[in-house]
Amino acid sequence: MKVLFVCTANICRSPSAELLARAAGPGDVEFSSAGTHARDGEPINPDMVAELTAGPDASAFRSRRLTHAIVEEADLMLTMEAGHRAFVIDEWPAAFARVFTLGQAARAIASAPTGLDRVALLDHLGSSRGHADPALDVPDPYRRGTEACAGCVQSLRDHLRALLPALQSEGQQKEL
Repeated sequence: MKVLFVCTANICRSPSAELLARAAGPGDVEFSSAGTHARDGEPINPDMVAELTAGPDASAFRSRRLTHAIVEEADLMLTMEAGHRAFVIDEWPAAFARVFTLGQAARAIASAPTGLDRVALLDHLGSSRGHADPALDVPDPYRRGTEACAGCVQSLRDHLRALLPALQSEGQQKEL
């Protein structure tokens, strides 16, 4: 399974989600990220790296712009904001069934029956997606200081705590 996180520049939220998910998610799920308006090759924002110090190593990460090929590879796309989700759907309408905001997916998973395999989980997400409520968006911390970055990382961790267990096979549970 391939899970793609999407934000604007791929230097704050989506790479942080990718790195946190890689550290705590199942090893047989491939986590990656891209940005709707990213410049290829940029490192993660230093303020975000500071918030991830107790977590995964961010030194090798480089941003990438969202492309058709990246969208086609993803089984599940999780955007940071409703606006990112709308961008993906506008550019690649065929991806509709596979794209959710991270908050939207976390909310839908909360109502999922336990024990669903990944295919059934994706079906559940699609059938119970609800509205992409902007209140569930992960706020953009870019150039807003360390407090905003800390809040962003906490929001990502909260959403991932809801999402990652649903993606894990039995016995793969890790701490986030």
